[in-house]
Amino acid sequence: MKIGLLSGEFPPQLGGIADFTRILATELAGRGHSVRVITTQNAQAAQHFSAPYTVHPIARHWGWLDLWRMRQCTADLDIVNLQYQAAAFGAMRLPIHLAPNWVRPPLVVTFHDLRVPYLFPKAGGLRAQVLRRLAGTAAGVITTNLADAAELAAASKLQRSTTIPIGSNLQQPAACAPAQWRAAHGISEDEILLGYFGFLNTSKGGETLLRALAELCQSGMPARVVLIGGSAGASDKTDAVHTQQLLELAQSLGVGAQVLRTGFLSEADTVAALQSCNMMVQPYADGASLRRGSLLACLASGCATITTNPASRIAELQHNVNVHLVPPNEPAALAAAVRTLQADAALREKIARGASALAASFDWISIARRTEEFFGAVLGAAPQGAVRR
Repeated sequence: MKIGLLSGEFPPQLGGIADFTRILATELAGRGHSVRVITTQNAQAAQHFSAPYTVHPIARHWGWLDLWRMRQCTADLDIVNLQYQAAAFGAMRLPIHLAPNWVRPPLVVTFHDLRVPYLFPKAGGLRAQVLRRLAGTAAGVITTNLADAAELAAASKLQRSTTIPIGSNLQQPAACAPAQWRAAHGISEDEILLGYFGFLNTSKGGETLLRALAELCQSGMPARVVLIGGSAGASDKTDAVHTQQLLELAQSLGVGAQVLRTGFLSEADTVAALQSCNMMVQPYADGASLRRGSLLACLASGCATITTNPASRIAELQHNVNVHLVPPNEPAALAAAVRTLQADAALREKIARGASALAASFDWISIARRTEEFFGAVLGAAPQGAVRR
C-alpha cells in the first residue's frame, strides 16, 4: 500500500504524537509499504533522509491553504491516516476537521484523545459537533482505548472502527546502569528517587506530586523527585507556564532542592533515567489511561509505577499486580502509597514484573500489523473510484 500519515507534529518536535507517528511509519515501512509523512513545516525533512519513509513538511498553520496542499500531496496514495489530537493542529482550527471531504484517498482517523477543538471564540457546542463530524465522515476510525471507542460510537455513526492501543515510545536500551546514572546526578544510594515522566500540564497531577513529596520529606523520608524529559511539548503552549507554576510551588513547600529536572534527553538516556528510580509516580488528575504514552513507557521501564484510578475501569490495569493505584488529587494517599512500596521490596518487584509483562502486550509489531489489516478492510469497503493503486 501507498500510505500517508498525516500528523500535526513530527520529530524533531517533541510530543507523543510525533513519536507515535515516527515509530508507526518505521514499522509500516518495514512491512513493505510505501509510507509518506505529511506534517508541519516545523519538522525537518533533512533529519529523516535515511529513514524508510519520506517526510513532506508542507503545513504552515493548518489553515485552508494547507488543506489544499494536503490534497495535492496525498492524491496518489491508497489511504491516508490522520493522527488526530486537536492541540497538535495549530490553534485547533476548523480546516483539518474537513480533511475526509478534501483528500482523495479514503481517510482513516486515529483519535489519540477526544478533546474538542477550540476553533474560535464562543464556538460552544459547535466544537463537539465538529469532532463528531470528523469521526462520522472518515472512512475508518481507530481509537486507542475502549473508553474512547464507546464514547465515539455513542456520539457518531461510524462507517468502520477498531481499537488499537499505542505502545511505549522508548525502544532503545538504557545508556548506562542505574548506579552510574544516580552517581552522575548526585543521587545517593539511600535516597528514595521518585520518577515522573512526560510533559507537565494541568491534567498530569504535578501539584499532587509536589505536595506528596513535601509530606514525605517532612516525615523524615529522604525522598527526591526527578522530572524526566522536557517539560513542554510542541503543541500545548500552556505546558511551560504550568511548569513554572509548579517550580514556584516546590519552592513555597520547601522542597525545591529535592526536585531534579533532567531536561530533554535522548531515548537511551531517558530509559536510563527511568530505570534509576526507586519507583515511578504518574498521578494523572483525570485518572490513568492507556492513551498516555508516558504511562506505557513507565510500565516498560522495569520500575514499579504508582498512578491514579482510571475514570472508568481498565481491565488491564490491576492494583498491586502491574500498578499501584491511588485516588487522583490526593497528596496524602500518594505519599502513603510511596511509603507502602518503599517498605515492601517484594511488592515492588511483583508490580514491576507485572508492568513489564503488560507493556510487552502493546508491542509495535502487533500495532503495525493491526493497523495494516484495518487499512486493508477500509480499502476493501471503499468505492472503487476512491482507491488509488
